[in-house]
Amino acid sequence: MRHPTHAINWFEIPVSQFDRARAFYSAILDVAITEMQLGGDRLGLLAYDAENGGVGGAIVEGLDYVPSQRGCIIYLHCGDDLNEVLDRVISAGGRIERDKTPVSYELDLGFHAIFIDTEGNRIGLHSPK
Repeated sequence: MRHPTHAINWFEIPVSQFDRARAFYSAILDVAITEMQLGGDRLGLLAYDAENGGVGGAIVEGLDYVPSQRGCIIYLHCGDDLNEVLDRVISAGGRIERDKTPVSYELDLGFHAIFIDTEGNRIGLHSPK
């Protein structure tokens, strides 16, 4: 088996109020979120570079999607400095659980932070600076 370029190829963030979640993620990431229906689920596609092997994901409202602070944590890429995204979390309706912190004090792995979104999910942020 050939090893993949990325450990993740797609992710879905469960939401209970799609319009509120779409406004939140659009505000903190400063991007437009395209909406689509897939079966009975409502998806909001987060921006990514599919043509160059980027990893995609969506916010999803549907019967089987229940927001939670337990389980897996995904880390969203935040450009060069995650402070730009983190600075918008509170005004968009979320709360910060962990401020910007080095991933490792020994290795140069960048920085991370964790916030709680408007739906109650724990989501991570990552940046090199």
